[in-house]
Amino acid sequence: MTQFGNGWAWLIITGGRLEITNTANADTPMTHALKPLLMADVWEHAYYLDYQNRRADYLTTFIEKLINWGFVNSCLG
Repeated sequence: MTQFGNGWAWLIITGGRLEITNTANADTPMTHALKPLLMADVWEHAYYLDYQNRRADYLTTFIEKLINWGFVNSCLG
């Protein structure tokens, strides 16, 4: 929710700890030697048709209904 404008929200692992971070435009955690486990697209095109300007509602649905947590967990190794 804190991403101003367009970008990405990421669940990453760094130093054995999970963290949530965000990047703008074409930046990714990989360019900073970080390992991404999950990415949420927060560019308007990802949610505007269904959610208009309600980014929080889009992200709630994304987290509660769309994430395959088993796959995310398998990426930890």
